[in-house]
Amino acid sequence: MTIAEVREKCKSAFAQFPRDVLIIGVLVFASTASFCLGYLAGEDAGKGSGDENAIAVSAPPEATNTAIVASKFGAKYYLTSCSGASRISAANKVYFSSAAAARAAGYSPAGNCAGL
Repeated sequence: MTIAEVREKCKSAFAQFPRDVLIIGVLVFASTASFCLGYLAGEDAGKGSGDENAIAVSAPPEATNTAIVASKFGAKYYLTSCSGASRISAANKVYFSSAAAARAAGYSPAGNCAGL
């Protein structure tokens, strides 16, 4: 089969569809494929979030002034007695046993929390 014959078969196969339908079909396919690829790339990016290196305590410590808390999405750590710690939602809190552990996980001390 030659290239000219293949071209004629393609023309006859697609001749039954209006040109607008073919263009819309290609656009829908391309946008769906790009969305799916972006979604998969986002899932892969979230897997290596750096939680492997965190030295966090899994449960909240007993009420002491030396316990350190930070937000999963923030960059600062606080004493649990500081007002900044109370503004972090419970679902986003990460607890550390010491300030050194929080620094090792990449957090820095909050400037408005006395005692850090």
